[in-house]
Amino acid sequence: MTTNTETVSREKTRVSFEFFPPKTPEMEESLWRSIARLAPIEPEFVSVTYGAGGSTRERTHATVKRIKQETQLEPAAHLTCVGATREEVDQVVRDYKDAGIRHIVALRGDMSELGAPYEPHPQGYQSTPELIEGIRKIGDFEISVSAYPEGHPESASLQADIELLKRKVDAGATRAITQFVFDTEKHFRFLEMAGKAGIEIPIVPGIMPTTNFKGIKRMASRCGASVPAWLDDYYQGLDDELETRKLISAYVAAEQVNKLRDFGYDRFHFYTLNQADLTFAICHVLGLRPHVTAPVAEAV
Repeated sequence: MTTNTETVSREKTRVSFEFFPPKTPEMEESLWRSIARLAPIEPEFVSVTYGAGGSTRERTHATVKRIKQETQLEPAAHLTCVGATREEVDQVVRDYKDAGIRHIVALRGDMSELGAPYEPHPQGYQSTPELIEGIRKIGDFEISVSAYPEGHPESASLQADIELLKRKVDAGATRAITQFVFDTEKHFRFLEMAGKAGIEIPIVPGIMPTTNFKGIKRMASRCGASVPAWLDDYYQGLDDELETRKLISAYVAAEQVNKLRDFGYDRFHFYTLNQADLTFAICHVLGLRPHVTAPVAEAV
């Protein structure tokens, strides 16, 4: 990772996109429209999420495998410790290996009951570092993990989170993707703390669109992310103004990625919410253009 003494060039900027598995045929159409629109930007990878308690396990598997089979994209599958034995989790990893998938986002996971404290399966992996070690025994996977610049809501302190991230790295993690953070200074502080702890893997900021601001505030309250007063002010009185909220969301995300890039971040992970337009626009701001083959001229 570069430092804030060097601005990252557009040519070095890399992005990745996150999708969630669709629940309905209409949502599936929306997902694949988004994938088709964003694929020409040529992301490093695209990830597919798991529901709380592994509730979307089969849909996640199906979506990841279809991306691998039908596109040129490199898919990354989310995998959690929740609600499964070691043998069941290991079989999922072997299935991914057989399908040619070599990137897993390894997570502890959340319980299916909202707000319930984490309880590992008695015969399952007890923690993310254990899960990473299990994955490593099965194959040579790229392994991304989560990071929390403001601290995980269940963590004793931010320093405890740094120490856990270091254990994930020691177990074999190759990249950390952060929870969304709107106060950019907290990203900088976290990166400095990670460096002092000897964490050398890339730490990739997670960028969250704020178009559905009320929904984002609910999500932030559950995951320990703060919402700055200035951001709340931006959306005051706009509950019925979707198009205006879209414009503000694009502005907020563009400002954030440019500040982060000026500091030295060269990778960004976009939580697309299966909607492509905002992510496409921010990639354009970053200087990333779709790879388009020139049309063949007709013979005269």
